[in-house]
Amino acid sequence: MAVRCLPKVQPHHLFVIFENLNLCYATGNPHCPKERAVTNAGKPLLILAVLLILLFQVPSLFAAERSVPAGPVTIEADRLEYDERTQTYLAEGRVLITFEDGLLRGDRVLMNRETGDVEARGHVFLRSGLDTMEGERLDFNIESRQGSLDRGTLFIEQNNFYLTAEEIRKTGDASYSLRDARATTCDGPEPDWRFTGKEVDVTIDGYGTIRDGTFQVRNVPLLYVPYLLFPAKTKRQTGFLFPRFAYSQDKLGWDVEVPFYWVLSDSADATFYERYMDKRGMQFGTEFRYCLSEDSAGTVYGDYLNDSMDVSGEEDDLERDWEGNHKRWSWYVNHESRFDHGISFRADLRKISDIWYFRDFDSYNYYSAHYGGNSGGPFDGVSFLGDRSLASLDSTARLVKDGPLYNATALVQYTDDLQRISNENTLQKYPEVTFSLIQQPLFGTPFTVESETQYDNYYRRTGYRGHFFDEYPTVSLPLRFRHYLEFTPEMAVRFTAWDSQDTLTPEQSTHASRTLYEAGGTLSTEVQRIFTIGGGHLDKLRHLIKPEVAYRYIPYKNQDDMPDFVPVIDETNALTYSVTNFITARLKDEKGNISYREVMRLKLSQTYDIREARRTLESPDDDRRPFGTFDMELDVNPFQYLSFSSDARFDTESGEWKRLNASLDTTDPRGDSAGIEYRYTQNSVEEVNLSLAGVVTENLTLSYILKKNLLDHRYIETAYGIDYHKQCWSVNFSYTDSSDDRGFMVIFTLLGLGKVGKVSGSVPEEW
Repeated sequence: MAVRCLPKVQPHHLFVIFENLNLCYATGNPHCPKERAVTNAGKPLLILAVLLILLFQVPSLFAAERSVPAGPVTIEADRLEYDERTQTYLAEGRVLITFEDGLLRGDRVLMNRETGDVEARGHVFLRSGLDTMEGERLDFNIESRQGSLDRGTLFIEQNNFYLTAEEIRKTGDASYSLRDARATTCDGPEPDWRFTGKEVDVTIDGYGTIRDGTFQVRNVPLLYVPYLLFPAKTKRQTGFLFPRFAYSQDKLGWDVEVPFYWVLSDSADATFYERYMDKRGMQFGTEFRYCLSEDSAGTVYGDYLNDSMDVSGEEDDLERDWEGNHKRWSWYVNHESRFDHGISFRADLRKISDIWYFRDFDSYNYYSAHYGGNSGGPFDGVSFLGDRSLASLDSTARLVKDGPLYNATALVQYTDDLQRISNENTLQKYPEVTFSLIQQPLFGTPFTVESETQYDNYYRRTGYRGHFFDEYPTVSLPLRFRHYLEFTPEMAVRFTAWDSQDTLTPEQSTHASRTLYEAGGTLSTEVQRIFTIGGGHLDKLRHLIKPEVAYRYIPYKNQDDMPDFVPVIDETNALTYSVTNFITARLKDEKGNISYREVMRLKLSQTYDIREARRTLESPDDDRRPFGTFDMELDVNPFQYLSFSSDARFDTESGEWKRLNASLDTTDPRGDSAGIEYRYTQNSVEEVNLSLAGVVTENLTLSYILKKNLLDHRYIETAYGIDYHKQCWSVNFSYTDSSDDRGFMVIFTLLGLGKVGKVSGSVPEEW
């Protein structure tokens, strides 16, 4: 990093307040009044001030070739003297020196204008960036930002770190070295915990190290610490990360992982995961992250374990019988590059050694620990949750071209079916090419056109494989009748062709095609009314009702003897009608700021099958059932701390619920929360999940989780949690009783240092 030169003190930045005279002389200083009365007693000092100003304004009195620093330096003090021979200022009484990105206070300050050296004495306070130093004696250079402080305190704001020492040396713009130091993140004169060390080195935006020290609770030494590494902000730095301790009675035994982080360069780093499981052996894992440019970055991970555990038995109708020394591994590659003209490339490659990988390591693995949801950006985490419920694992590589009115994608995908022993019957895409034409006017007419084109080369070892082509253009005519009615008729043609071959009869191949015509339309309107409440926080309510009727017609087409990778398009002659209610609140706070919240959304819909209503009855006992299921979606958010959502499907013909899911969540400003969820799918799933969290005191929170399978009348999981937290530390205890394990976890957290804990058995992600 290039060293920046700080400015010399220039007269138009000088702010001098003479004691008892309230005089202010500073050329161009906006803080100084234009006119001030001068008493006779102040004339000698006034003459001195004028001479100083004249001296600063005569360049010939100074060396013309000396470097001029880049930013301003100002001095404020009760008394100020200048020694021309030594080019030093002596400021006394409420001294304030400001410089670029910092300031210095003290009772008495001696500053060399030429070198930037500062000697400050008495109630010294130095702020550099967001970090501060306080003490009694400071020697400091404004230009190099280096110096030393005796019997002082260093405060690092980012992590709320207090470091007190007999001597603090500022060795750079963002680095410090301390002797006989004490470190803590606790506020107050008597911290709950602290580390002491003979030598402490700290790099802001990096890490700190403590050597030859102790860990103390309430000033009582509990542990000797020969060496400790702690984070001092967020900048990357090579070193050991916090270890992880766990215990699993049936699957892993004692489980210890010690990660090591290695900064390879400004654009690359690596993490090494050494994990020992006494029932299975040593697992080695490595994560490599790189950033080739602002538009190209990626992550590569892999692990290996020579599993020494003998495993046999049946699980989910899958039988395995392993002897020791079974080789277990996984790897993961995520890369994304963006090019000019809307072209991008992304690869998400995932592979595991066997279908039991996530079942055996579901309590903890790299993929569950780094799960980042569907955010999709570089370094945002793994996009899939690696637990025992994962049914398949997809590896994809895609090249995308985005245009203003189209999208073109070339995709290669390999799928591992984790619910079967063999993957030979799983359909793979080598490759898939799609072209989407976004809805747009058709040759300047009122009509619009959109289209989907798809080509696939399907491959698998056993079963049908071959080529697939599908072209699906749609033409529509949006019509609007004033502000009351919208009607959009549409027509489409769908052409599908395929070339297939059955691996069981390779001498036979099928070349065929299918053409289907579709017609339909959508008719909708909106009715709304606004209610003025005008009381307190709630200003107005808007109730909007949107009825909609959609018709779709697809004629019958014989689709027998098609390969299973060609989707079947059923004959359709149906009318779907729905009505959606929206209630939106207009809110006004104390300052008159306006915000909006969707208080409720309720959608009801049903399909009437005209083809079924006209179907010929085959027997006297036969009955037509044209009315489809009645579907409902409901979201209610009446205020900030309460929400309810539900979706349901009811069979009006049989009078049975096909699906019913509902969840209710509530919180309060104190932090208490309660949530209950019910999930039901006919003949498949019926369970209830309950979660409670209560703030007993300012420092104590209790929690409870219950998951019960009502279909099999058994508890899936029960968990209890206790969280005790203070300003600079916390301890969390949880006990979990699940269907296949029992475990507990204790985590002790020091603010700014991380977590240390033990786990017994499998612990749910919520904890």
